[in-house]
Amino acid sequence: MVEETSFLTADGYKRLRAELEHLKTVRRQEVAEMIQSAKEEGDISENAGYDQAKEEQAFLEGRIMTLERILRTAKIIEENGPADRVGLGSHVTVVEIEDGRRSSPETYRIVGSTEAYPAEGRISNESPLGEALIGRSVGEKVAVSTPGGEIYFEITSIS
Repeated sequence: MVEETSFLTADGYKRLRAELEHLKTVRRQEVAEMIQSAKEEGDISENAGYDQAKEEQAFLEGRIMTLERILRTAKIIEENGPADRVGLGSHVTVVEIEDGRRSSPETYRIVGSTEAYPAEGRISNESPLGEALIGRSVGEKVAVSTPGGEIYFEITSIS
C-alpha cells in the first residue's frame, strides 16, 4: 500500500511533532489513570466512567496513529521567497472579480491539506481555489467552481 505524501510547512511539522509527543507522554498517562480509577469503582460492565475512558483511549490511539503516518510521509514545503508561479508554500494575493467589480485583496498561503485553515489564510493545494491557483502567475484570472456557480479571481501578487 502506497502512503500519500503529507505536505507540511516547517512550523506545521514542528506543531504536529509536539502534539504527538504530548499525546504519547502526557495524555496517554492521563487516560491510563482514568481507566484505572474507573476500574477501582467496581463492576466495569455498568460503569459509564470506564466506558468513557475507554472511548477516550481509542480516540487518543487513533490520533497518535494518524500523526505518526502524517509525520512519516511528510514532505517539508520549502520557503522559496518571491516566485513567478504559485506553488506549495506560496503566499498569494487575489481579488475576487464579480460583475466587473473587484473585492478587497485577500492573501492566502498554499499548504498541504493537513495544515489548511482558511480562517487563518491557509488553504489546501487540494481545495478548489488552491488547485486553480497552482502554477499560475501574477495577472492571471482563475475560475473556481462552487455550488453557487463560478467565482473569478485575479492573482495580484505571489511571494
